Amino acid sequence: MTETIGGVLLIDDDYPGTDLYSDGAVEDELLEIAKNEEPENFDRVAAQRKSWPVLYHFSGIRQNILNWYPIGGSDRVLEIGSGCGAVTPALAERAGHVDCVELSRKRSLVNAWRNRRCDNIAIRLGNFEDVEKKLPRDYTRVTMIGVFEYGVSYISSQTPYVDFLRKAASHLCQGGRLLIAIENRLGMKYFAGCAEDHTGRFFDGIEGYPKSDYARTFSRKELEELLKEAGFTNWNFYYPYPDYKFPMTVFSDRRLPGPGELRMNMMNFDRKRMVLFDEAAAFDALAGSGEFPVFSNSFLIEAYV
Repeated sequence: MTETIGGVLLIDDDYPGTDLYSDGAVEDELLEIAKNEEPENFDRVAAQRKSWPVLYHFSGIRQNILNWYPIGGSDRVLEIGSGCGAVTPALAERAGHVDCVELSRKRSLVNAWRNRRCDNIAIRLGNFEDVEKKLPRDYTRVTMIGVFEYGVSYISSQTPYVDFLRKAASHLCQGGRLLIAIENRLGMKYFAGCAEDHTGRFFDGIEGYPKSDYARTFSRKELEELLKEAGFTNWNFYYPYPDYKFPMTVFSDRRLPGPGELRMNMMNFDRKRMVLFDEAAAFDALAGSGEFPVFSNSFLIEAYV
């Protein structure tokens, strides 16, 4: 079945009939905001409500992760795990067409309502492993923003992360680019006292996730090995700061941060943290050493063949 909300098309052929994950009643609040507020008011609403979920899903800063990346009217984009559509506008405003894949119907409704002015978005409900069999294989850009870490939960395989990359890559046209945003399990903030984003435990990623198996992040070297095993031959790493969720600056290997540039280290809104050392001083000590990429809090990866 299909339905339209404004100019957005929802396709639920592969929807299992119930949302398999939910953040509970707050998602009703998110849907109410999407329905009743105009996009230009989202930042004001987030400031007024003083709620982490509202800030996370409606802050325009979320779009900074991709609003600088070259995307034009000839591009066809596949957004895997589009959620409530926090990043979708950064794609739809420039691309010719955007296909979203999302497991949650409630979150897809939030995405559709907030982007109802657009006429180039289709949201396909269901697990990517099911939906992808029906998707085209000519996308110029495929994105996984905050999604790759859940590969073990969504891909039925002995090597879910490698196969997740392979399945995503199979939908790229020649010369297409896969874009992945993910936390670095060795990010400086996790040594300094921030809890791991997915488990809420201190040092969990640093210790190799000894008590969890539903999500995991990786170091740069580990990600390079996964990309290589999946068949990619080229990649560029970028370093969103303070992280990929609320990036204020995106550094690259051509332009790493210098002394005094990394001063927004207390922007940790979702849970309490410890402060074990001065992160700014630690980052300054790395300046000029070439070691910042090892300890960047997050990565944005552009991978291609």
